[in-house]
Amino acid sequence: MNVKLDPWGAVNIDDYSKLFDEFGILPFDVLIPDIAKPHKYMRRNVIFGHRSYDLITDAMKNGKPFSVMSGFMPSGKVHLGGKMVMEEIIWHQQMGGNAFVGIADRESHSVRGMSWEKCRELGINEYILSLIALGFEPDGLIYFQSESSSVKDLAFELGIKANFSELSAIYGFSGETNISHMISALTQSADILQPQLSEFGGPKPTVIPVGADQDPHIRLTRGLGHKMNMFRIEGREDNKDNQYISVRGKAAPEGALAEVAERVTGDAKLFEGHVDIFGTDDFPAIIDAVRQVELDFGGYGFMPTAATYHRFMSGLQGGKMSSSIPESHIALTDDPKEAAKKVKRAKTGGRVTLDEQKKLGGEPEKCSVYELLLFHLIDDDNELMELHSECVNGSRMCGSCKSLAAELMSDFLTEHQELRELARDRLDEYGL
Repeated sequence: MNVKLDPWGAVNIDDYSKLFDEFGILPFDVLIPDIAKPHKYMRRNVIFGHRSYDLITDAMKNGKPFSVMSGFMPSGKVHLGGKMVMEEIIWHQQMGGNAFVGIADRESHSVRGMSWEKCRELGINEYILSLIALGFEPDGLIYFQSESSSVKDLAFELGIKANFSELSAIYGFSGETNISHMISALTQSADILQPQLSEFGGPKPTVIPVGADQDPHIRLTRGLGHKMNMFRIEGREDNKDNQYISVRGKAAPEGALAEVAERVTGDAKLFEGHVDIFGTDDFPAIIDAVRQVELDFGGYGFMPTAATYHRFMSGLQGGKMSSSIPESHIALTDDPKEAAKKVKRAKTGGRVTLDEQKKLGGEPEKCSVYELLLFHLIDDDNELMELHSECVNGSRMCGSCKSLAAELMSDFLTEHQELRELARDRLDEYGL
């Protein structure tokens, strides 16, 4: 146990189930029956966990508004890990979500020391062009943190509810951490909550697709969103074991609790500092009524931030994928022929000898080439299952998988880079 999740450092997770117990992340697979057309990452257990994603499945199922939001720190080339997040954003957009993508230039400037000019150059030429090329539609919002007044203003407000002790507990900040680094963390929380601002339609379920290392941002934001709200709603019991619902004011202005008592269903009794509601167990209706009162009194009424968590890809040579080790990853702007060579040099899950491979079969779960097929290169589940079966039973050798993956990777990058050039001519459609 004792897994450390660091959004800015190296993270090694050998057992994702540890995150369920240690951080309260929930297994994702139980939600798949509620999703009409699950993404391949969902079907293949690449997305392994979630927080509050049932809010999103309910919205998709019932045609309710919802948003998807994620961000990218412009610090270098986009590799296949970034592509995963982009595809998850685009899928949610296709499912009816209002999509937001933040280019985290404040984070890159404060944490990596990137100049503002370099942040913008990388943001557009690396991240945004690939995002558009992969299918992001212009009805979504792409923005730079430094240029968004709504994000910067909200980050300032969130800062009132945050303190150094909390940030230190979540991120491990110390006395040596610069203040702008802390501000960039609050800015990320503002990114995540921005889709719920009134100028974007008000409170709604919002999902953040991330790798597990980004969970500290999700936990901070969920806590801050709760602190920003005027009311706390709880289920309680009296001394006769009668259950009731209590709405308690945290920072509610005068008259707000009285308005809650007027609007909720059930037998509502107003007390100093709280309203107790008897005769109903309709939590959703009460939550909606209380949220509307909060909005009418100038509050935010934030809904809990939802998140999906996907597994990390292995490095092509085994171990962890690292942006600083070119041979460990493939960037979306790599030369297709050179990328194919990387694939052919990649570590596989094959046995030491050909005879052992035929006798014992391969180990696709330990194979970086199979991961490329699983995560990125084969969309057909049946085709992938057939490859997996042939590997395990020893009828398929590593060379044929490498050749297939190398060809598919070269084809993908060739097409993707052509689409990137077309995307360059469309930047004005996205307000860039």
